[in-house]
Amino acid sequence: FILAVGGGSIIDSAKAIAAGAHYDGDVWDLYCGKGKVGKVVPVATILTIPAAGSEASPASVITNVELEAKNGLLSELFRPVFSILDPTYTLTLPDYQTACGVADMLSHTMERYFVPLKDVLVTDNLCLAHMKSITALAKKVFKTPNNYEYRAELMLAGFVAHNDWLNPGRTSGDWSSHMIEHELSAKYDIAHGAGLAIIFPAWMKHVYKEHMDIFVRWAKEVWNVSGDGEDAVVAGIKALEDFFKEIGLPTRMSDIKIGDEKIVEMASAIAGKRKIGLFKQLGAKDIESIYRLAL
Repeated sequence: FILAVGGGSIIDSAKAIAAGAHYDGDVWDLYCGKGKVGKVVPVATILTIPAAGSEASPASVITNVELEAKNGLLSELFRPVFSILDPTYTLTLPDYQTACGVADMLSHTMERYFVPLKDVLVTDNLCLAHMKSITALAKKVFKTPNNYEYRAELMLAGFVAHNDWLNPGRTSGDWSSHMIEHELSAKYDIAHGAGLAIIFPAWMKHVYKEHMDIFVRWAKEVWNVSGDGEDAVVAGIKALEDFFKEIGLPTRMSDIKIGDEKIVEMASAIAGKRKIGLFKQLGAKDIESIYRLAL
């Protein structure tokens, strides 16, 4: 088997290698829909960065540096045969890396929560409780970085956020924010979690009126905002942005000196001839608007 020791990028790369070992062609074909995953070398992991949840997921995301493209691939064959999650390996993580991991696991949960479905009370409640847990644990970890128990729970939070325990009845989630961020980090080589901290609030501002009741519940239960209706939603989005700022992440493209020069190109690459998303179907013009809201 292949043993991946590291965070999400290491593990996802190991999954790509595992598939490529049995594929007669360029492994990038698999990530472009030009080939199918057949047999793979088993993958196992020793996790050092709680974030992507790849230690338990069927997902792999890799970047083609030459093409400035970042694509994902799902296969049940990618689920690691075992994963070692030892919190002591995370005690010395830099604050910024920890923060990017928190944004990633929080985003994985939000992608699953924000779907316009009825009769999913159990997983609605699980998602909301998990988001509350992640934000509370993040604050504890940043206050006491060397605390084993806090690091252990944060590691568990990343595991739960992306191992599909929160999925039953919810289809696969929305995932448009991830797709929009992938294009941003492919072009500008920024950390995935940092990109999500920029894109997710902008996506929310663009779509929340489609199913405002879902957003109101999120704002009130996760962020404890007062009021109701649109006022509550706006306050909830601000609370999310404030949380990201509190843990040291950017919330605007301008925070990391990214301008609007590639917005049209990125939007076209994501949704040139199709629409993405489940909460609201997004075309290229919608995606352009989201990038502009993120400036």
